Amino acid sequence: MAEEKERKILVAVDEGEESFYALSWCLTNIVNQNSKDTLVLLYARPPRPVYSTLDGSGYLFSSDILATIEKYSHEVAECVIEKAQRLCKDFNDIKVESKAEHGDPRDVICQAAERLNVDLVVMGSHGYGLIKRAFLGSVSNHCAQNLKCPVLIVKKPKSNGGN
Repeated sequence: MAEEKERKILVAVDEGEESFYALSWCLTNIVNQNSKDTLVLLYARPPRPVYSTLDGSGYLFSSDILATIEKYSHEVAECVIEKAQRLCKDFNDIKVESKAEHGDPRDVICQAAERLNVDLVVMGSHGYGLIKRAFLGSVSNHCAQNLKCPVLIVKKPKSNGGN
């Protein structure tokens, strides 16, 4: 029997249930409990918006408020990573690394994937329509077009609950 190749799989996680569905799908369908896989959980903390006064005389918020915003952003990142790590606990044999990095998710995911030399990137799809994608852009589209490694985009099935 051939020995399994060690793989490094990056899973992009955020606050949305789509990313957790993608992580769960990855754990169930890609990661084998007997493999030597390393799962890298990556959370991209959006850059803090800069609010300045229109007349250029200074910032709109005090440093205390900006510090509170930064603290909240850090807490959100910790919660997302902890939730993702709990989901991975059932798979004892895989190595899990966690990273939270600042920046536009498109750039953060692409740069981390290349820097870490991952074999695969797994992401959830928000399922935006054509118009919304045109205005907001699609992180998964950007990554699929710009990364050299395979990108697996997992779309959460629509619920049949009449919503």
